[in-house]
Amino acid sequence: MKKHLIVIAGPTGIGKTDLSIRLAKQYQAEIISCDSRQFYREMNIGTAVPNKTDLAEVKHHFIQNLSIENPYTVGDFEKDALTKIDELHQKNDVVIMVGGSGLYIDAVCKGLDDFPKIPTDIRARLNQRLVHEGIESLEQELNKLDPDYHKIVDKSNPHRIIRALEVCLVSGKAFSSFRKKQEKTRTFNTIKIILNRDRETLYERINLRVNQMMKEGLLEEVNNLLPYREFNALQTVGYKELFAYFDGECNLETAIEEIKKNTRRYAKRQMTWFRRDPETLFFNPDEDKNINAYLEQELKD
Repeated sequence: MKKHLIVIAGPTGIGKTDLSIRLAKQYQAEIISCDSRQFYREMNIGTAVPNKTDLAEVKHHFIQNLSIENPYTVGDFEKDALTKIDELHQKNDVVIMVGGSGLYIDAVCKGLDDFPKIPTDIRARLNQRLVHEGIESLEQELNKLDPDYHKIVDKSNPHRIIRALEVCLVSGKAFSSFRKKQEKTRTFNTIKIILNRDRETLYERINLRVNQMMKEGLLEEVNNLLPYREFNALQTVGYKELFAYFDGECNLETAIEEIKKNTRRYAKRQMTWFRRDPETLFFNPDEDKNINAYLEQELKD
């Protein structure tokens, strides 16, 4: 029997979790989380980790399995996820992977490119620039060296921007040029379900989810993480805006509105990433009939 990996992807707040739970039950499959923010056990509310009921109903992997103090790269995830997928395929021909981190999805489905080795002095210099000049300066340089990648990179994530700049500076080539090589072979067939809604509905869902996070205690969660705020894992939407609030840079209402705004921008960048593949098919998460029909056909082929 052919082995399959069903990938449920799309922007934040689109409804990936609900669909993945339903499909996991339907195919008696287990779920691999491919959301790079949900790996960390200290981050719960702000990363929209599946609730206890969902986690109890379906076995999940790579959910809060690391500490923010543990360095973990997309290359590490590629290796670990492929090992887990192979293990799960011994029990079931279908495994489900869900998340919105396009780079991590591509790493598992297509493989990472062979990037040049980065001298430690270049990495140290860029990190010093981040401290003294801020992320905007690095972002502007990336836009000059690689405008294509600049369009889709998470501009609130200094780790991703620095990584791209390292490759540009060492190789003299655009970072994006290393990401267009031949895909690596996999032992499974990948079936992608990319979710999308009309923009107004998606943005409304995002705003409501941020409000719900605040009610559930996001402010307290971020307060507890203040001593660790320099870790890469915390340089993300929902945390950095509240760090600014605790620093007295803005009031709480402004911080919450910034979270909503930056989350909407993040969702837009995610969609830009997924749209770059001309063969991508988009589905409304409420259209179960269309999704089921597509999966039935793909699993048959």
